Amino acid sequence: MRTEELRRRRYVSLTTYRKNGTPVATPVWFALDGEELVVWTRSDSWKVKRLRNDPRVVVTPCDARGRIAPGAPSAEGTARLMAASEMRALRRLLLRKYTWQFWLVDIPATIARGGKRPHTGIAVTF
Repeated sequence: MRTEELRRRRYVSLTTYRKNGTPVATPVWFALDGEELVVWTRSDSWKVKRLRNDPRVVVTPCDARGRIAPGAPSAEGTARLMAASEMRALRRLLLRKYTWQFWLVDIPATIARGGKRPHTGIAVTF
């Protein structure tokens, strides 16, 4: 899958793997940061837990509900959990891409947690 294809998309399906190898696909917000595709997700999500056991992922363009069009290109990659020091840059990338939608999700979650941000980032290399 080429970067140009991803730049036109708003969502991707991120497939991670359970310990027994079963794939689990989830639609996510993402941005491109150099050679990496970066994803914003809750820190306590199952995606994060699965990636700690197996860093393999498959990325496929999708719609907001996770529906993948027939014949959509996919790419296999390796994921890593981003460090806390990388989150500010990730938030800026997502704000630039999703504008007010990002704030509608991020601000209430931050307020509910007393100012503590309940999200983390995932960086995928292909």
